[in-house]
Amino acid sequence: MADTHTAMQQLELVREAKILDILEGSLDPRLEASGVLAKDGLFYVIFDNLPHIACIGPDLARAAARDNHMIMQERGHRRGFEDIAYDPWSGRFYVLIESLRRGRATYMAAVQEYDADFRYIGSAWLDFPLDRPNKGLEGLTCVQREGQTYLLGLCEGNRCKGGAEGRIPGGGRIHVFRRSRRNWDRVAKIRLPETVLFEDYSGLAVTGDRIAVVSQASSALWLGHLTLDGWQVTGPGTTYALPTDADGNVVYGTAEGVSWISPDRVVTVSDKAKPEQDPRCRAKDQSIHIFRIPAPARP
Repeated sequence: MADTHTAMQQLELVREAKILDILEGSLDPRLEASGVLAKDGLFYVIFDNLPHIACIGPDLARAAARDNHMIMQERGHRRGFEDIAYDPWSGRFYVLIESLRRGRATYMAAVQEYDADFRYIGSAWLDFPLDRPNKGLEGLTCVQREGQTYLLGLCEGNRCKGGAEGRIPGGGRIHVFRRSRRNWDRVAKIRLPETVLFEDYSGLAVTGDRIAVVSQASSALWLGHLTLDGWQVTGPGTTYALPTDADGNVVYGTAEGVSWISPDRVVTVSDKAKPEQDPRCRAKDQSIHIFRIPAPARP
């Protein structure tokens, strides 16, 4: 990926902002943004280190104070959140918890459920054992097929593995879950094309038959198509690099979460940069970004 990053078409930045600069009522200056949902002209952002959910207007401006606010949450788990999804058929929101201990030696992801006004309803397991506690499910989206709601959970590591094995590109996996009486049962698996050469996977969104997957480590976005009557990806799709600086250096090194705004626009958020990361990434961390998808390059 590092060798081909500058040769890819790049997404085009429309606008962006540091979340702390535009959010009224934040109780914590550390905003580890990890997932985003575009809904009804607003953006809902969740954080790895906070239970509260940010609501941000489309202008990404502090002047839009009536849109920008924190939706406080006093119930449920307090941290470890990775993505947010919405089911328009039931009016329910789902927030993904990457990994929790279940029993003595098993780890699984879970979802917290909220009503249309973000009132906490409860939580349920995504019934799929994880390779290790800190490498779980990173992306979540909601799909309906034949009147049935499904949650799609994106593994962080290739082949759903952690460590060095999980960083070997070509093994992107998405698990499909259907609600049972107590849990969300795994019913299918989606394999991303082996040509998706991402080191990791950090966000997922589906609209219609279009699927978007973002990678933090590879600073890139892959777009493809899902069959409407099954759980297969059709064709190789297209990979776009997140914008680089004038010298071709990666600056979006903490991208997490993606959501469709329109057929040619997506919104993403960025986590807090780690101390060992390139300092260039700090200028873009803890932020929200709107990108335009360019027209395909002519051969």
